[in-house]
Amino acid sequence: MRSVNAVFGKQTRILLKNKEMLIQFLLFPAVAIIFNLMIGYQPGMAENMFVKMMASVFAGMGLITVSAGIIAEDRERKSLRLLIMAGVKPQSYLVGISAAIMLGAIFSSLAFGFAASFSGADFFRFLAIMLLGALASTLLGATIGILAKNQQAATSLSMPVAVVLGFGPMISAFNETVGRVLYPFYTQQINVVIENVSESILRPALISLANIVVLTILFVLAYRKKGLGNT
Repeated sequence: MRSVNAVFGKQTRILLKNKEMLIQFLLFPAVAIIFNLMIGYQPGMAENMFVKMMASVFAGMGLITVSAGIIAEDRERKSLRLLIMAGVKPQSYLVGISAAIMLGAIFSSLAFGFAASFSGADFFRFLAIMLLGALASTLLGATIGILAKNQQAATSLSMPVAVVLGFGPMISAFNETVGRVLYPFYTQQINVVIENVSESILRPALISLANIVVLTILFVLAYRKKGLGNT
C-alpha cells in the first residue's frame, strides 16, 4: 500500500503540473457544457446529444493517450525500471498510476453528469459506466505505453486506437452497422447507458468489465514481453 500511495502521489503531482495532460480532463466536459448552453435542446435532436458525444470521446480518446503517455515517459526516463528496482511491484505501479488517472476521471464524469441533468439513480448509473470505461481506457493506454519505444511512439500508436474508440460511438448514432460492430467495446456501452439511463446497466457493465479483464491480460502479456518483470 505504501508503494501504491507513493506512485499515486508522484503521478498526481505530475498530472497537475502537466497542462497538456490536465486539459484532457477539462476540455471534453467543458465542450459538452458550452454546447448545451449555446444550443440547448432542439426539436428532432436526441436528448443529451452533446454529453453522449463528448463522454465517449473523453473516455475513449482522451484517457488512452494520457495513460499511454505517462507509462511511455516513465519507461523512456527509466523511472519505471528504477521504481521496480527500489521494490515497487509492477501491480503497485499500475494501481498507483491508474488511481491518479481515475481521480481526474471522477471529476470529469461528475461534470458530464451535471451537464446532462441526471439525478438520483440515473446519475449513479451514468457515473458507474463512465468510470468502468475510464478504467478500461487507462489499461489500454498503459499497454500501449509499455509496448512503445518512447513517448512520441506512444502518441503515434495510441492516437489511431483512441480515435476509433472515441469517435466510433458518435458515428454509430448515424450508422447502425458501425453501432453493431462497436457494441462489444466499452465506449459504445457509454452511449447505450446514456440513451436509456433509467434502465438497468447490468449488460453494459458486464460488457465493460469483460473489456477490463481482457485489457488487464494484455497489459500483463505486454509487460512480460518487455522483460520488465525480470528486473
